Amino acid sequence: MGIIGSLLYLTASRPDIVFSVGLHARFQSNPEESHLKAAKRILRYYKGTQNLVLYYPSGGNFNLIGYADTDCAGYLVDRKNTSGMAHFLESCFISWGTKKKNSVALSTAEEEYDAAAS
Repeated sequence: MGIIGSLLYLTASRPDIVFSVGLHARFQSNPEESHLKAAKRILRYYKGTQNLVLYYPSGGNFNLIGYADTDCAGYLVDRKNTSGMAHFLESCFISWGTKKKNSVALSTAEEEYDAAAS
């Protein structure tokens, strides 16, 4: 298993590296020296932050709050849209995700509609 594969495995328990690992996974088929350096930097970050944990205190309130947003053509390599979401249980972060779209929306309204639907 390669470095990116190992990092993808770690993202299940480390949401702080999901974006960086996902970005570098896009270049896995045609990597350059700069991608290897960036992957090693992510590994150094992981090594230095192994003691960090997510803490969820017990309590009676369980209000689930979700946020979503989209970036129209913000990724300059292929101009495709990226949407993201985050969920909180009260004030505790529980999940997040991003998705790069397969198509390019022609308007921000179209992209916001697509992000809300997915």
